[in-house]
Amino acid sequence: MKHLRIATLLGREASGEQVTVKGWVRTKRGNKNVAFIALNDGSCVSNIQIVVDLSVIAEEQLKTVTTGACIRVDGRLVASPGSGQGVEVQAESIEVYGTADPESYPLQKKGHSLEFLRDIAYLRPRTNTFGAVLRIRHAMAYAIHKYFNEHGFYYLHTPLITASDCEGAGAMFNVSTLDMNNPPRTEDGKVDYSQDFFGKPCSLTVSGQLEGELGALALGQIYTFGPTFRAENSNTPRHLAEFWMIEPEMAFYELDDNMDLAEDFLKYLIRYALDNCREDLEFMNKMWDKSLLERLQFVLDNDFVRLDYTEGIRILEESGRKFEFPCHWGCDLQSEHERYLVEEHFKRPVILINYPKEIKAFYMKQNADGKTVRAMDVLFPQIGEIIGGSEREADFGKLYARVEELGMNERELWWYLDTRRWGSAPHSGFGLGFERLLLFVTGMSNIRDVIPFPRTPKNAEF
Repeated sequence: MKHLRIATLLGREASGEQVTVKGWVRTKRGNKNVAFIALNDGSCVSNIQIVVDLSVIAEEQLKTVTTGACIRVDGRLVASPGSGQGVEVQAESIEVYGTADPESYPLQKKGHSLEFLRDIAYLRPRTNTFGAVLRIRHAMAYAIHKYFNEHGFYYLHTPLITASDCEGAGAMFNVSTLDMNNPPRTEDGKVDYSQDFFGKPCSLTVSGQLEGELGALALGQIYTFGPTFRAENSNTPRHLAEFWMIEPEMAFYELDDNMDLAEDFLKYLIRYALDNCREDLEFMNKMWDKSLLERLQFVLDNDFVRLDYTEGIRILEESGRKFEFPCHWGCDLQSEHERYLVEEHFKRPVILINYPKEIKAFYMKQNADGKTVRAMDVLFPQIGEIIGGSEREADFGKLYARVEELGMNERELWWYLDTRRWGSAPHSGFGLGFERLLLFVTGMSNIRDVIPFPRTPKNAEF
């Protein structure tokens, strides 16, 4: 008989039908007449109760059915007299697929710290918390593709190996097949990358944006969704060395169109989570963040404030608040500044626009004032910046001058500059860090806890 997922069984009526269920034992308890096994298979946060009549299945057979063991149960789906769920399985036979030694199995029935669970990330998906997080992660990934497909975007696969540094920050992981202990050298003693696999220095991408722009300038509207890599030595609850990014790029979109899309996109994703992940969100609300559901609804119920950077700085300077990092016109806002604007001043999400060009990337469209660029950052409660984007500079002369001004290698960017020579068009885009979104949607406080296997400085386990 084909086994049924527990999420499916819990939604059925108590018909007495014959069923097969498989999963991992969370707990076992009982007395000399009956045993109760809580079984979970990852399909939902709830367990199904397996009732074992010890006159039907001998207690000796249950000795290896301990917390963590994997079992198959054949029995009947009957009404449950206990509170909390409508049905349970009356076991007729049990097969043990895999045992778990109670002395050494790390996930015994007790509370475990998130730090401990990171050390056993290969097992943490079996906990209620990480099962919920990973199901929500799946739902959000699906909703992202669903949204863009419904809005006429094409999914573009941009390269993970690249010779260009999109952000100009230099924090990139090198990709090489050269012998690190004895690399070939040029006459002046530098590493001879012409002998490397790609014939030039290459790195893991920090963003698919530049290639994404090429797609937008041909297909009109594209998006990327894939892993990105930053070699920043940032050991914070908000940074990963490997994370996932969603980056739409749109031809003929100006800054206002870009803001409209970002707001609509975020609201769609949050609405999708509330409509499709209710049980998991209620669990996260109960266990980790008592204001989670309220905060998600808050974003849906409020229009985002659109605020000029210069006005934002004025509000911060006149707030009377003593910030850890003083702010002034020309500074890059810190999380404490962003959260003040969102949580205390406006009490709504904020889109901050028109930043000083000195603190933004080379590709952003310059405003007529010569000092600012058409950048936008979407700021959320608790998170701070969740989206960063801009209208892109479409004028070849201005873009080329900015590349020269910053001392960037124009020979590596020739192809990008060329798009402004032939049929250039106004276009815009933004990047949404998938794990930042998941922090907001799950209520978790550390970014290491919303990705299955986090990659951080000095940590590449599993």
